[in-house]
Amino acid sequence: MSNAQNYKFAGKTAFITGAGSGIGRATAFAFADAGANVAVVDINPTAAAETVKRIEESGGKATSIACDVTNSDQVKAAVDRCVQAFGALNFAFNNAGIEQGVVPLTEVSEELFDRLFAINVKGVYLCMKHQIPVMDKSGGGVIVNTASTAGVLSIRNQGSYCATKYAVVALTKSTALEVAGAKIRINALCPGITDTPMIERVSGGTEEGRTRLIGQEPVGRFARPEEMARATMWLCSDDGAFITGAALNIDGGQSAGIG
Repeated sequence: MSNAQNYKFAGKTAFITGAGSGIGRATAFAFADAGANVAVVDINPTAAAETVKRIEESGGKATSIACDVTNSDQVKAAVDRCVQAFGALNFAFNNAGIEQGVVPLTEVSEELFDRLFAINVKGVYLCMKHQIPVMDKSGGGVIVNTASTAGVLSIRNQGSYCATKYAVVALTKSTALEVAGAKIRINALCPGITDTPMIERVSGGTEEGRTRLIGQEPVGRFARPEEMARATMWLCSDDGAFITGAALNIDGGQSAGIG
């Protein structure tokens, strides 16, 4: 599990989607290390249960919740279960998402286009829709939505995916303005290329594919999921108390331009 360093979230509760693997799992570990109760939310119940098992083996508290983030009833039920289990909802990391292959727009099927928007955008919308009233009732909270470097720059042959992540950034900024007076902060995390199962799929799982992707990162390596977890923790902490409506690029310089 990750080192949560100086973050102290004892008695707080974090709701994390896509927590069965990758950045979501690393962030679940980080919150648990910092003393938070963690609602581990994933469409794959086996993966969610494994995350919970590892948290509990390290002395943390967590519960697994199977949820399809494109289904409003399931999302509401997941939020309700989180509150029932731990009595509160202080932090939400809306991280569930999918990728597309590296193909031009004309080769993206309508089915994939719709699925990308359903999970990457509608999923974030539904999560915030059901999280905000709970946070508002309890006096505030922090939401972090996973966007991407692809939400702040354009990537050839990734147009549909980029469109979903630009939408997450816009949704984050607009909603942050709506709830700023309610002591709810909302920010977008924009990861660069991170070493996760998603990137294994994008690279084709080959050294050649990984080398091609690493070549897009000015620092010459992939990010680690734990680095994204620490950035999310910082946004949720008191150190980030004046940050809302931001899109935080954690991308090794990828979004800075062509170097």
